[in-house]
Amino acid sequence: MPISESDYSAPSWCPGGHLQTVIPARITARPKVTYRREIVTTPDDDIVAWDWAEPEPIDPEAPVLVHFHGLEGGSDSHYAEALMHECVRIGWRGVVAHFRTCGGVMNRLPRAYFAGDTADNSWVLRTVHGRFPRAKLYAVGVSLGGNQLSKCLGDLGKEAIGLVEGAVSICAPIDLVAGSERISKGVNTLYADMFLKTLKMKLEEKARLYPDLFDIEVIKRCRTLYDFDDIYTAPVHGFKSAMDYWQKCSAKQYLPGVRVPLLLLNAQNDPFLPAWALPTAAEMSSSVLGEFPKEGGHVGFPEGGRFPGDLEYLPRRVMKFFGTGC
Repeated sequence: MPISESDYSAPSWCPGGHLQTVIPARITARPKVTYRREIVTTPDDDIVAWDWAEPEPIDPEAPVLVHFHGLEGGSDSHYAEALMHECVRIGWRGVVAHFRTCGGVMNRLPRAYFAGDTADNSWVLRTVHGRFPRAKLYAVGVSLGGNQLSKCLGDLGKEAIGLVEGAVSICAPIDLVAGSERISKGVNTLYADMFLKTLKMKLEEKARLYPDLFDIEVIKRCRTLYDFDDIYTAPVHGFKSAMDYWQKCSAKQYLPGVRVPLLLLNAQNDPFLPAWALPTAAEMSSSVLGEFPKEGGHVGFPEGGRFPGDLEYLPRRVMKFFGTGC
């Protein structure tokens, strides 16, 4: 599939990538979603939280949508609630598969989650598919979860055929080096500081479980995501350094291996990834459709004639792709 033109246009009251990021996340009203929580044991005897959104009654063969959230996100993130609400509305079964340490559930093991954790992604997809073998399975990854999902599909290659009908990656930092550099400069550091606050809090809890794993005082002094990834994320998950981790886990290099329909949706004014880092058609397989609107911010894409707008664009675009592109 080629790179296509986007039909998205930001409302006049919401100019620029920062407003298009912050207003949907912090101000715009969200649809109400009722979740059913399930604590799932992983193959390595860890635990994660899955939050299910299901209409009542539901067809046992209804399509299933698996959602991988962003860095420090979860089922209460604005994009997850909008997407899960749409699933229920159209009669689909949806599940937010939280990463380890997310969803308010601390995991058992020293490890947590990272941007290239495709072993966990593929386990989630295979497990859900195994529960509903007659249902069509779709997947949506947002931000870090979008990088994971894109890399996972590239890793799986032809193995994904028959497992996943189609997938959408939204605002994924598919070049982690470029994305990390962008979020570490100027006003963008406010986003990094927000992530670091909760990441540090989680490691304070993990330090009580594993006091010899790392020096929590060093973690507390981290001022950048590079510092955090270099001290904790990289070594705990088998990488030599933050740079080694970012280079090996950037999904962009795996896009040629994707063999199922994948929509790669990134705004060119995303504060988390510079437009020059987006892939060209030559850097993607024919199964990948690139869509790079000029506006939208980071997982924002607000709509509506009046402030603060609504969150309807992303669910609508996702379902349109699943209806016509897969």
